[in-house]
Amino acid sequence: MASDLPVSKKSVLILGGSYGGISIAHYLLKHVIPTLPEKANYQVTLVSISTQILCRPACPRALISDDLLQQDKLLVNIADQFKQYPAGAFHLLRGAAIGLDHASRLVSVKLSDQTESIIPFHALVIATGASTPSPLHGLSNDDESHLRKSWSAFREALPSAKHIVISGGGPTAIETAGELGEYLNGRAGWFSSKLENPKVSITVVTSGSRILPTLRQSLATKAEKFLAQLGVTVIKDKKVVAVEPANAGLEGALSSRAMLTLADGSTLQADLYIPATGTRPNTSFVDAALLIDGRVETNPSTLRVDKAGPRIYAIGDVASYARPAVHGILSAVPVLAANVKRDLLGTGEDRVFKEDVRETQLVPIGQSKGVGAAMGYQLPSFLVWLIKGRDYWLWTTAKLWSGEQWAKES
Repeated sequence: MASDLPVSKKSVLILGGSYGGISIAHYLLKHVIPTLPEKANYQVTLVSISTQILCRPACPRALISDDLLQQDKLLVNIADQFKQYPAGAFHLLRGAAIGLDHASRLVSVKLSDQTESIIPFHALVIATGASTPSPLHGLSNDDESHLRKSWSAFREALPSAKHIVISGGGPTAIETAGELGEYLNGRAGWFSSKLENPKVSITVVTSGSRILPTLRQSLATKAEKFLAQLGVTVIKDKKVVAVEPANAGLEGALSSRAMLTLADGSTLQADLYIPATGTRPNTSFVDAALLIDGRVETNPSTLRVDKAGPRIYAIGDVASYARPAVHGILSAVPVLAANVKRDLLGTGEDRVFKEDVRETQLVPIGQSKGVGAAMGYQLPSFLVWLIKGRDYWLWTTAKLWSGEQWAKES
């Protein structure tokens, strides 16, 4: 077990190759490393399970067909985005963190060839995100080829499915139901409140008293109406307590028929079952003493992991400083990078992060409708479509992945 890092280099190690990790890497390479004395002695090392960056919010539409979104924007090569930096400044390591010794400042990484590497770090950013219950909704713990195999297995079963059940009431569940509803059933006419006799029965089951709990009640009600126009039925206050077979909808059983038992004893049969009941932070490699409610306990002002020792930070869905949301990640990037810079220089004032807790969430319902709010203001359906629903943010990702979004220090 050896380190992939040249011994002469001080490693700024970033774990995770998605929104938080990619953005922090660009920001450090543009605005932090160049300002350091002996800058040539530093290297930004990014550890990612995949060589590709995925626009994960697009998965509810992407899982249905390759024809619905631009594939060259959906998955983008990471290494290509970092060719712009001086040789030796950036290193991409394909693998997954399996251990963190924060006292000795070492990270164990299981590489793609199944060997193990021990990497010492001078500074560490934990940005490993969170995994979805269904392998259809993200890279989880494997690369992009595995994700495409999951989509392929689901698509093969889709034409013969007559009953689809989705568990969960958050955006991923509702967006998936809406995309499947429009693709399989079409949309009811202008003057119809629901689609009569849909070709495929699609049911959303949530344990909550309503769907989309982050949004106000009126928007949740509006979302239900849009779903009804696509032939989607919503069952509330009914938790799924048992699934038979137990692995239905999970790895290796994406196309399995399932019998779902609800909390009241009633049952639902599904030709296809999609669990979309939230996410699980990717923290299995982190000492439990550094976690709170499963996430890395992160100082909400500085984004440091105070209990772990100096120059250790966390950002994104894996961290506790704010609720999981892409806009929350992007607003945290300049703050975290500024505090890395302060810590590496050993001088200056901390920059302080303040979470924007105003109602902000956009939820497309099919390919032309949606509900949402931004900074506390309700948005009309057309704007939800224009901003997110037309391509699930793919129009924004080119500048983000390339680092152009971070061209100016902010």
